Amino acid sequence: MTDPTQNEFDDTQPVEVHRYGPEPTEAARPVQSQAAPAWSSRPPLMHSAPPSRERRGPGLLPVIGIALVVGIVSGGLSAAAVTNLMRDGSGTPAAPSQGIDGGTNVSQVHIDESSAVISAVDKVMPAVVTIASTSNGIFGGASGVGSGFIFNPDGWILTNKHVVDGADKLSVQLNDTRTFDAKVIGIDTLTDLAIVKIDAKDLPTAPLGNSADLELGQLAVAIGNPLGNFRNTVTTGVVSGLGRQIQANDASETSAEQLNNLIQTDAAINPGNSGGPLIDSSGQVIGINTAVSNNAQGIGFAIPIDVAKPILSQAVAGKEIARPWIGVYYQQITKQLANQENLPVDEGVVIEPPRQGVPAVFPGSPADKAGLKAGDVVVAVDGEQLDMNHDLSTMILPHQPGDTISLRVLRSDSTTELKVTLGTLPRQTS
Repeated sequence: MTDPTQNEFDDTQPVEVHRYGPEPTEAARPVQSQAAPAWSSRPPLMHSAPPSRERRGPGLLPVIGIALVVGIVSGGLSAAAVTNLMRDGSGTPAAPSQGIDGGTNVSQVHIDESSAVISAVDKVMPAVVTIASTSNGIFGGASGVGSGFIFNPDGWILTNKHVVDGADKLSVQLNDTRTFDAKVIGIDTLTDLAIVKIDAKDLPTAPLGNSADLELGQLAVAIGNPLGNFRNTVTTGVVSGLGRQIQANDASETSAEQLNNLIQTDAAINPGNSGGPLIDSSGQVIGINTAVSNNAQGIGFAIPIDVAKPILSQAVAGKEIARPWIGVYYQQITKQLANQENLPVDEGVVIEPPRQGVPAVFPGSPADKAGLKAGDVVVAVDGEQLDMNHDLSTMILPHQPGDTISLRVLRSDSTTELKVTLGTLPRQTS
């Protein structure tokens, strides 16, 4: 069901979601305003009437139930797309057998697809781990199970933040059944990601792909430990959508965060899959399984691997995990928005507040110090043109705090280049 005031085909608006997570470790409190938006962005305007900036309660907007899949609950604790040619044993592309009508034989297609999945899983499965957490909160003891994968042979593991957040004790079971105590090295301030470390060497690793040019319909395979009982479970599907945005609330409705630019997949994802890899047909990780719809089938979400890469290198190098921050709210420009607001271009972003009473540029932020103002139109970062697939946050993401970038800005009838020294994204508050 959709808001009757909005175009029923508008898939750019955040979907309300609920999180399975650990019991609160302190008294419940109302949601606080964030010091900075997670991505400093909002989805493009796709309908004639401006969307309401305010959050709607259940009485105004039917809620689509979605849950971050932290794993089985026991006691409350809770894209370059790689398009592979099927190859025969010699490594050369296999010629498809032809049916009587000249079409590809369906049985041969199924065999080739199965071979691709089997080969891809063989590459990644040894690096997939089970993460068990325990917590001693004010509501009593609790435990939970999630997934993760090894990205560095010296015991470095990537998982979801909600798998480990609030845990007093963590243990990691490897694919070969060895078990290690683990510690959280860092929590991402931008996404639902965390890095965990165990004391081990020469471990198998999952090869990392990239998610910059993923294509709808390409093969996607999820690996993890659904329900905490079914280790090494493999499910297959396709990349169903890109650039998805969801609003994640915990079960008590006392905290929330927005997750942006997610991969949508119909590969089955269940509680316990959280933190496990989403891989392509070549056996490379393209995403980290994060969320699944409660009220629908075949609607799961994964964080793109390209979003995770910067913090992986920071952690291994012994640096504190930090994300770059510019400090603005902006709207992605579409042709429709350009026509409605008489903008000089139909690609880029326009700096504007999310709602009345909120500044478009955070006072004292890097953007404020550089001279960015509400109404400015940013069309390029370091000479690279912004478009629907490369917005301001996407172009900033690969940078480190302290880096200086150049923004090409249209203001009134003039064009100027502004130098911005990026800050550190403040930790989200809840």
